[in-house]
Amino acid sequence: MCDCGDEGVSAARRESAYDMVRVEAAVQLVLQQAQPLEAVTVPAHEAGGSVLAEPVRSVEPLPPFRASIMDGYAVVAADGAGTFPVVERIAAGDVPASALKAGQVAYITTGSPVPDGADAVVKVEDTSSVAGSEELEREAAVNILTAVKAGQNVRPVGSDIRPGDLLVDAHELVSAAEMGLLATAGITEVVAHRKPVAGVLSTGSELVEAFQGTTTPGKIRDSNRPMLLALLSGWGVKTLNLGVCSDKKQALKDTILEALEKVDVLITSGGVSMGEHDLIKPLLAEMGTVHFGRLLMKPGKPTTFATLDVQGKKKMVFALPGNPVSSFTTCHLLVHPALKRLRGVPVSKCHHTKVYAALTHPIKLDAERPEFHRASLAWDGKQHQFLATSTGRQISSRLLSCRNANALLCLPTGTEVRDGDAVAAIILDSTFGNTTGVVPATPIKNQITASSDHMPANEKSNAPKKVFRAGLLTISDRVSAGTSTDMSGPAMVDVLQQVDKIQMDVVAIKVVPDEVDRIQAVVMEWADSDVVDLILTSGGTGFSPRDVTPEAVKAVLDKEIPGFPIAMLESSLKITAKAMLSRPVAGIRKKTLIMTLPGKPKAVVENFSAIAEVLPHALHLVRDVPHEHHRANPSSLYT
Repeated sequence: MCDCGDEGVSAARRESAYDMVRVEAAVQLVLQQAQPLEAVTVPAHEAGGSVLAEPVRSVEPLPPFRASIMDGYAVVAADGAGTFPVVERIAAGDVPASALKAGQVAYITTGSPVPDGADAVVKVEDTSSVAGSEELEREAAVNILTAVKAGQNVRPVGSDIRPGDLLVDAHELVSAAEMGLLATAGITEVVAHRKPVAGVLSTGSELVEAFQGTTTPGKIRDSNRPMLLALLSGWGVKTLNLGVCSDKKQALKDTILEALEKVDVLITSGGVSMGEHDLIKPLLAEMGTVHFGRLLMKPGKPTTFATLDVQGKKKMVFALPGNPVSSFTTCHLLVHPALKRLRGVPVSKCHHTKVYAALTHPIKLDAERPEFHRASLAWDGKQHQFLATSTGRQISSRLLSCRNANALLCLPTGTEVRDGDAVAAIILDSTFGNTTGVVPATPIKNQITASSDHMPANEKSNAPKKVFRAGLLTISDRVSAGTSTDMSGPAMVDVLQQVDKIQMDVVAIKVVPDEVDRIQAVVMEWADSDVVDLILTSGGTGFSPRDVTPEAVKAVLDKEIPGFPIAMLESSLKITAKAMLSRPVAGIRKKTLIMTLPGKPKAVVENFSAIAEVLPHALHLVRDVPHEHHRANPSSLYT
């Protein structure tokens, strides 16, 4: 029934006001808005699951005393083999009563302190009892059968950890091993980023509480909220159950505002489609900034992301679709990276872990939208590759397709992928670890990637594509200040996904103002630490007073590559005479290729298109990676 009270509801919108955004670009937009939360002091025993804001170093050596590696006898190595009196028995936790003298030994257990005077330990297996001694209550003497060298079977002071050694670095997650290190070193407190609080709100007048028996006609159980709360808890964040809100504009607005006072991230489900009761999008646009309102994906097209200012603090809102599978999928793809970043994880480690897997059966493709297909991955030890099996019918209302799913297959648009084809798979199961990036597979029959759209199966590569890492730097005073939305960044993500012959993974993104030192700092950090193979910048290539990108980049290059700027200018001049106002730069620093692009999204696409065909070859050359061009054309005129 129409909610037509005093506030009124407009007629249903026939066309969306939002362009569809690729998932890769959407993730970048999300990560640009997500900044690590403030640092807080946390008792070390409560630090599990936290990401450190400051490094932790040891303050004392470990072991703090010379410790025995074996059960055996502490000896003076120069004494050699023979029969010696046992003057003391030292167990773990004991303090040696006196120093050992030449011609004496002391029985010692593993981990116990080696007495002064002793410089080695003979293991029990290299000794024998003295006749009659075993009958005594305490062993009086022992036969040392094997001579040892000084230092043998003794752990020196500080041999495991020295004072000042790094135990856990800033931006690292405190998991089981790190907790052990903190405990071992006697650390009592750490400085970590505050864990985000994420609230989950379901919207819809048709919803009733789950787990409460039967439903009445026209009502359905709210399954999304328990599912999303379970996901968030597993990701190490604090959760807030915000219940269900009806499809009434004022009630929704009041609920959202109240919720945002308590949480860092608000996740809603439902109310983002095109119906007259779908009020979330217009409400968010009214209350804050909507960064995207539709995604080029299946399932989850109407997913919306916005930021709102609440009492001077930026709050993130993810408005997920009401269909359970769409909600599940988009929460993994978008919310999880955002929560990682808020917890203090570096951007390069916030992206999804991907592997390549061989399909165990054919899958029909969607002709218009890339699909994130729920699947179960298993390792084939004989073929040394992952095998992917669909979880069944993939309609967005069928939550059974998420049961036992530990991966999302990244399927391109097209007609069909075949049995044995290799597809990229985003790992969902945390048991695969916290790594980020792409794990290449052994070559399978055919490899399918997002850039394989509309390509006949028999024309696809027979081997996994070489993966290169990209860092994207948006240079803009306004975007850096938060007064404008970065549109060129997503455009750079978009064009990289279209590069043929190689796979480009965006592992680092950053926004800086139009300042030479800030630009150079990022470029040098990424290139000198070898975290990226390609750096693309956008913005600041004109000649207004604040356009300093060319000057900043040129000054840190080892070599310039004039061909790329020439190609970009020639191509752009065919489209507009204003292209002559741009000053592109390209070059190399160490083993990283660097190129500057204009600030407008359309110009990013036009300029990049001019060099996209040559980019794979250039990256192979810069990284000194052999590839087909060299094997097929060893005497090529051009490299």
